[in-house]
Amino acid sequence: MPIKLPSDLPAFDVLTREGVMVMPEDAAARQDIRPLRIALLNLMPKKITTETQFARLIGATPLQIDLSLLRMSEHQTRNTAEEHMDAFYRTFAEVEAAGEKFDGMIITGAPIEHLDFDQVTYWDELTHIFDWTQRNVHSTFGVCWGGMAMINHFHGVPKHMLEKKAFGCPRHRCVAEASPYLRGFSDDMVMPVSRWTEVRREDIEAAGLPILIDSAVSGPALVEDPCHRALYIFNHLEYDNGTLKEEYDRDVAAGKPIEVPANYYPDDDPTKMPQNRWRSQAHLLYGNWINEIYQTTPFDMDRIGVDKTDWRTRPVA
Repeated sequence: MPIKLPSDLPAFDVLTREGVMVMPEDAAARQDIRPLRIALLNLMPKKITTETQFARLIGATPLQIDLSLLRMSEHQTRNTAEEHMDAFYRTFAEVEAAGEKFDGMIITGAPIEHLDFDQVTYWDELTHIFDWTQRNVHSTFGVCWGGMAMINHFHGVPKHMLEKKAFGCPRHRCVAEASPYLRGFSDDMVMPVSRWTEVRREDIEAAGLPILIDSAVSGPALVEDPCHRALYIFNHLEYDNGTLKEEYDRDVAAGKPIEVPANYYPDDDPTKMPQNRWRSQAHLLYGNWINEIYQTTPFDMDRIGVDKTDWRTRPVA
């Protein structure tokens, strides 16, 4: 089954050329099937790039996906055309007022990690969204800063500034082989990392949360939060081949001190084109997440958030 997207959304043409099954909204409406409703709360400045990256991953499963693009109610983006935002995005306030519920929600990162959480201009609304997901979203996926913000809000786990940027594709290992979110994963993998902050292993363990993917170089990467029906990933499996290259080239052109992203370019040579060595793991992770949602979400969407259940719909003690 395909992902349902407006035919004039830029991601529609990009994904169609890549062979991803994409269905226009009018065709999807003729199918007698309940699609999974997935919301993308996009906090990244380059909205079109980010929405395409995530649509590519969640649209690669056999299930029909209805993707809703959301933005913060008061914060105005300066990097994406107003026409695009008006045409394809709704504010969270509009969604909340309409009483909508979702099978899943992805909350992206944001380039504001140098700020304390409570210094972020939309922090109050964002924490309200976190709490709102517990009543209106079956499962939530926090990515990079979004994941750090969620784990801080729900468990008080702090983020710490790094002395230098974690930048590159370090080796990672899967440390929870039985997790349904790691079905099909290799024991060892690479994952793009681009951040100035970290959450520490001891803080996560003190909160009683299981770490699913870890790295000796860049620390915990994927954490499960069963009681809040959430996953937190602190790195970027959704990145394209050239995303880290674009960041590196931008900083070099601006004269900023930046190291070559480690284990990213062939032979660590920035004159060579980087190869994507994480694409299959990215599809596996988001495909497994979508599958878990499909297996456990109520058919009647009004039941989402009503029953106090854990990630596998077992009653919470």
